[in-house]
Amino acid sequence: MRIDPDFFKLLSTSYSRLLGKPLVPEHVRNEDAPRWLYEQAPFGLLAHDTNAEPVFVYGNLTAPKLFEYDWDELTALPSRLSAEAPDRDERQAFLDRVERDGFVAAYRGMRVTKSGKRFWIDNVVVWQLHDEAGAYHGQAALIPTTSSV
Repeated sequence: MRIDPDFFKLLSTSYSRLLGKPLVPEHVRNEDAPRWLYEQAPFGLLAHDTNAEPVFVYGNLTAPKLFEYDWDELTALPSRLSAEAPDRDERQAFLDRVERDGFVAAYRGMRVTKSGKRFWIDNVVVWQLHDEAGAYHGQAALIPTTSSV
C-alpha cells in the first residue's frame, strides 16, 4: 500500500476532482508519482478507511514522523486516536462536514503524538476518497504545516 499505484490513483483523482488541482506537481512523471508522494512529498498525507471505527490505511513517510508511529503502528491506529479525547468531538464534527461537502480546506486542529506531545496541524485539506465509479473508500488528509503548542 505504501507505493501502490491503484491507491495513489484513488488519492490523486479524488483530490483533483474535488479541488481542481493536482495532488502531485506536474513536473513529477506519472510513473514516479506514487513513490514521490510516499517518499518525497513536502507534506504529511494520511488516509483512513470506511470502517465504523476508521483506521489509518496510508501515511506517507512524513505522516508517521509527525505522529511518532512506524508504518505498522500507524496502519493499525484508529484515526480518532490522532486527537486527544477532549478534541475528538471537534474532530468528528469536522469530518462530518467533509462528508457533507466532499472536502474542507484550511483546517486547523490539535493533534497528539504517540508519546503524548500535542501539536497543531495547519492549513490541512481533508477530502473524500471516491473511485471513478463513485464508490466511497474513506477520507484523506494533506498536512502541509504543523506548529508547536
